[in-house]
Amino acid sequence: MSPSAAFGMVLADELVRCGLREAVLSPGSRSAPLALALLRRAEAGDLRLHVRADERSAAFLALGLAKAGRRPAAVVCTSGTAAAHLHAAVIEADEACVGLLVLTADRPPELRATGASQTIDQLKLYGGAVRWFWESGVPEARTGMNGYWRSAACRAWALASGDAGGPPGPVHVNVPLREPLVPDAAELAAGWPEPAACGWPEPLEGRADGAPWTRARAAAPAADAPMPDLSELSSTERGVVVCGDGDYDAGPLLALAERAGWPVLAEPSSNARRGPNALRGYCYLLEDPAFAAAHRPEVIVSAGRPGLSRGQLALLRGGPPGQPAPPARHIVAAQAPGRWADPARTATDVLPGISALPAHPDPPAPPARRRGPARHAWLADWQRADAAACAAVDAILDETDAVSEPRLARDLAAALPDGALLWAASSLPVRDLDRQLAPRECPPGPGSRRLPRILASRGASGIDGLTSAAVGAALAHQAAGGGPAFALLGDLALLHDAPGLFIGPLEPRPDLCLVVVNNDGGGIFSTLEQASLPGPVFERVFGTPHGADLRMLAAAAGLPYTLLERAHELPAAVAGEGLRVVEVRVSRSGGAALRDRLRRAAASAISALARAAP
Repeated sequence: MSPSAAFGMVLADELVRCGLREAVLSPGSRSAPLALALLRRAEAGDLRLHVRADERSAAFLALGLAKAGRRPAAVVCTSGTAAAHLHAAVIEADEACVGLLVLTADRPPELRATGASQTIDQLKLYGGAVRWFWESGVPEARTGMNGYWRSAACRAWALASGDAGGPPGPVHVNVPLREPLVPDAAELAAGWPEPAACGWPEPLEGRADGAPWTRARAAAPAADAPMPDLSELSSTERGVVVCGDGDYDAGPLLALAERAGWPVLAEPSSNARRGPNALRGYCYLLEDPAFAAAHRPEVIVSAGRPGLSRGQLALLRGGPPGQPAPPARHIVAAQAPGRWADPARTATDVLPGISALPAHPDPPAPPARRRGPARHAWLADWQRADAAACAAVDAILDETDAVSEPRLARDLAAALPDGALLWAASSLPVRDLDRQLAPRECPPGPGSRRLPRILASRGASGIDGLTSAAVGAALAHQAAGGGPAFALLGDLALLHDAPGLFIGPLEPRPDLCLVVVNNDGGGIFSTLEQASLPGPVFERVFGTPHGADLRMLAAAAGLPYTLLERAHELPAAVAGEGLRVVEVRVSRSGGAALRDRLRRAAASAISALARAAP
């Protein structure tokens, strides 16, 4: 057995021992030892192997698998520019704290800087976006390699998974390999022989009990570590809970909001828009200058990565630009050790995590102080305004049976069955969801139904790789016993990752409905300042019409296709099994006008409510 083949076998074995269950491969010659080793483990039932021709799609498929599966996934590619195509997914994984094992094959050192084919400088290719970079060194047949390879594999897993104590994220393993790269005919005929049978100088087995070579455990926080005083949280009247994007248990935040009588302003991919205090139309409330000025909180408790809307950022900042009045206290729950989101830079306290919130923070004060009329008035004001704004919005959305982007987001989210998954694309889809997603109730107790789960690439918020990420998330979700999966995408996002639609006949395929809003270009720019530019300038540089026929694209990939033309047809259009495409054709200018009309209607409803107040 060649040293390269032995290395691939040992690395795959140790990563499986650590917990690797999903691996994605893009074919290539130099990566053959890694590919064959992973195929061997897949055939043994130790992991699932996914093969994609496009490296960028492969990387985002791995990201979706890791994000939905809540454990690192591996992506493997050959040398050269193949490794460069993984960079966007590495950045998203870094920002979103998603575990990713990036295994890049490389030419050996003697071929570098010589003009050799498919040879670039891959050392620390992804810069500071990775938790750790490991150049494995060229595999050699000598003693000491087994412990070196296995211990390093365990370190890579621990840092990618967060088991070492830091935030989960991507780890880059660069593997320079010399030929021979594949077993010879005699070795293959012997049926994947063990290294011991090939004259290897030392045993290459792992721990006898099947455990990892090295177990990493995060250090527990010191018992005497200073913590901010949170004793008066529930006695503060004017407070809000802000839940940004992220994979965390929002239960303590929702419980705090209920005890304190605070509204919950939760982004869709926080999966915290549930319970009696969660609001649907908070974006409309925060965009209303009079309401926002009259309802500036004294305390904000935030978690995840907030910042999906300008109104939310203004709330965190304390008011519009030039007129900030930051809250007296802004408590941030960190995403992971050393990682917390504070886009407005108003945080006064950072907790190590949501679990650091006190279970019963009420001080020993009279009940009237904690549950008096003022407390009820604060929450009731938010809830009444929310109800009025949403009623005004719904009245417009339901005027006709036409399919609009806001109505599609509202109706698709409402139609999700229990246990379903929804992947929301960046740009307009996730923002429409943020404005139209109704809170859900989840009855407590054993056997309670599983609420739908919403995921999004909100780390770097790019539109790249979203089709593949949704496919990966659906595969992981359904492997864990989850229900059907859906994705709400824009046309540019679909076209940007068109290779993600082309899944070979030998590969696992998800039950995933891709609902694609086709407005023939970049619709979000029609809602921004750029829309004021002259028409030809705007269309060429920002609107970017493409004229693509999505029906033909789906046909090329061999996928079922449906054109949704009426809102009431949505349930029938998204029904089915397997990977499929549902297209909704809308106008960019019409969508911008509708969203503006919705904002004005919500503002009028909020103003009328304020005028009617005693």
